[in-house]
Amino acid sequence: MMNDMALCRKNGELGEPSEKVYFLKQTVGNACGTIGILHAVGNATSEINLVEGSYFDRFYKSTANMDPYERAAFLEKDREMEDAHAVAATAGDTEASSDVDEHYICFTCVDGELYELDGRKSQPISHGPSSPSNLLQDAAKVIKAMIQKIPDSMNFNVMALSKKEKTVSYQDKYVNVVLLSWVEDRS
Repeated sequence: MMNDMALCRKNGELGEPSEKVYFLKQTVGNACGTIGILHAVGNATSEINLVEGSYFDRFYKSTANMDPYERAAFLEKDREMEDAHAVAATAGDTEASSDVDEHYICFTCVDGELYELDGRKSQPISHGPSSPSNLLQDAAKVIKAMIQKIPDSMNFNVMALSKKEKTVSYQDKYVNVVLLSWVEDRS
């Protein structure tokens, strides 16, 4: 059976992604949620004001000119992130397990293209044209296609970063979407 990357290559869908896409490889086990957040914020740094000197500000400035593997190596050595990840992993009521069957990925729009960012893959995957105003709908189409491959699974949830000042919810039989929002402080 052909994997997603081989199928994309066969169908001619796997071109070179835009150099503006912020992408890093996942080389640390059980860290896909962290990688997903880093992908989401890393592709929104031109739209949001990171606090000068904050963790994210320092991380993205340090890794801006690195390739995905160099970014992964930087993250592996990042003690501050490792400590924060350990605290978050043990903070809930559910015991952390290394036997995990879930995975987090990120969808973003860069240079008018919808990209799937999965740190397990070798590069971002383009899913065709999109725009910030259509990102939710375009990503939902791709996610629905993924769900059709394993229709009995109930393990699909979506979160999004947004500049909107309100929370928007969208739900259908297969996809739950919660649009998280923040208000920018440009003072």
